[in-house]
Amino acid sequence: MKMSKMYMPTLREVPSEAEIPSHQLLLRAGMIRKLVSGVYSYLPLGYRSIRKVEQVVREEMDASDSQELLMSAIQPRELWEASGRWENFGPEMWRLKDRNDREFCLGPTHEEYFTDLIKDEIKSYKQLPLNLYQIQTKYRDEKRPRFGLMRCREFIMKDAYSFDVDEDAMRVAYQNMWDAYDRIFTRLKLNYKVVEGDSGSMGGSVSHEFTAMSDVGEGVIAYCKSCDYAATDEKAKVIYSIPQSDEVEKEMDKVQTPEVKTIEALVGFFNTDKYKFGKALVFLAQGEPVVVVIPGNRELSETKLANYLMIPGHELEMAEEDTIKKISGANKGFTGPVGLLDGTKLLVDKRVTTIKNMVVGGNETDYHYINVNYGRDFQGEVVEDLLMVEENDICPSCGEHLYLDRGIEVGNIFQLGTKYSDSLKAKYLDENGKEKPFVMGSYGVGVSRSVAAVVEQYHDEKGIVWPFVIAPYHAIITIVNIKNEEQVELGEKIYENLKKVGIEVLLDDRNERPGVKFNDRELIGIPVQITVGKMAGEGIVEYSLRKRDEKKEVKEDQLHELILEAFREEGFYL
Repeated sequence: MKMSKMYMPTLREVPSEAEIPSHQLLLRAGMIRKLVSGVYSYLPLGYRSIRKVEQVVREEMDASDSQELLMSAIQPRELWEASGRWENFGPEMWRLKDRNDREFCLGPTHEEYFTDLIKDEIKSYKQLPLNLYQIQTKYRDEKRPRFGLMRCREFIMKDAYSFDVDEDAMRVAYQNMWDAYDRIFTRLKLNYKVVEGDSGSMGGSVSHEFTAMSDVGEGVIAYCKSCDYAATDEKAKVIYSIPQSDEVEKEMDKVQTPEVKTIEALVGFFNTDKYKFGKALVFLAQGEPVVVVIPGNRELSETKLANYLMIPGHELEMAEEDTIKKISGANKGFTGPVGLLDGTKLLVDKRVTTIKNMVVGGNETDYHYINVNYGRDFQGEVVEDLLMVEENDICPSCGEHLYLDRGIEVGNIFQLGTKYSDSLKAKYLDENGKEKPFVMGSYGVGVSRSVAAVVEQYHDEKGIVWPFVIAPYHAIITIVNIKNEEQVELGEKIYENLKKVGIEVLLDDRNERPGVKFNDRELIGIPVQITVGKMAGEGIVEYSLRKRDEKKEVKEDQLHELILEAFREEGFYL
């Protein structure tokens, strides 16, 4: 492509809306443009990278015996009501009506649709296993779209669904997709980890996330360096024990604590350790108040709480002041488990039951109880684990310490079981002629998000540094002086020769200052850089790779082999 004819509106300044490198650079490099919050257009350079990610995904899915189709983004309410997700999916679902007042949604995912598609077509075990996939635009009305392509309201995703005869066969399909995803993200040159995930609104018992490591990732993962354990902070099992004490249970007493509301303030007031406090948090779960008590030195996992209550995450929210006063009789900051309003649901993380003589809110403004002990002074539903994982917690697999890191979720796989086949009455006949529900799996790759994740991992202060596999073009030829006939002639010759051998190449033939061309070249990050300058008359050009500062003068007939060598070095082949 000749850049004199190209739509590539690069920006010199960082847009004020862009918070992270990928968002900044994709905007500055003229690869994306915002329409409204969370909705982007992919401009020519950006769309080429999107299509290349799609092609990698497509090749690996096809190699795994998955078949591609394309379904509508518009789905009728009836399908989602059958699975129970029309109400449960939450406010992220885009809902709309047609002229006949029939309700639809813009699909955030397609479990119901795929199940409905095959249930009247696949009748026999002889037609299984089956795996179908699509690459399509999805819609989620994010409360707070941010970080460019990381958290959008419209995004490109590959979603696949497997249908099997039983749990064992489903687990084989699950591993097959796991292996395919390993190949996909390895080919995309991403540094990633596979971690246990929370199934959330998708349902099912087992899920894993493929997480590209990044300091700006919204997800936090816990992992062990001594074994292969890794999980999202929402899913990670917390192995934590309260320090053992041989002190005897003392008599409970109420102490005035004027304006002492926070754990930090209480630690100073009582001159004791954080873990000696029972921290009470008040929530509304589907509109009903719930009080949760955890050790004062830990944080609550709202995901674990919602899962225990078996409610969608969006139906769990912190209670307002009036609710807190109603159930405790005190202002916020003074709630505790002793003497709550009768009938109030009280959940207790199991670690709280081992704290001797703890301090808790007094359910009276400006008061706390001291010497409170579980069993004697209060009781509630004891929950195995409601805590967020922390650095240096114990690995539940091998007992060593856990580490925390941030990452970007680029793929996920779910063992759905019969959640959707049961609700949509999708059945097949087994070898004995007996009806059985399909056992399903669901598998997603964030295509547009993967492009952003690559940019997060491959950039420098000058711009993007694309790996060959998804670079918009493999090489860029910069003609320093477009008015110099020798430079133009050699640049055109190299351009045509490289195209003939299948190398995707840009020719910067714009009538711009050399500095503008060089800055744009660095910004858009094309891997191979060829500069046609003063030595054009001798057939000599400057050759360099974007990922290195090394430059060398070479004869133009050496370029093909040098580029192939760069391909081989990165494990990329045409």
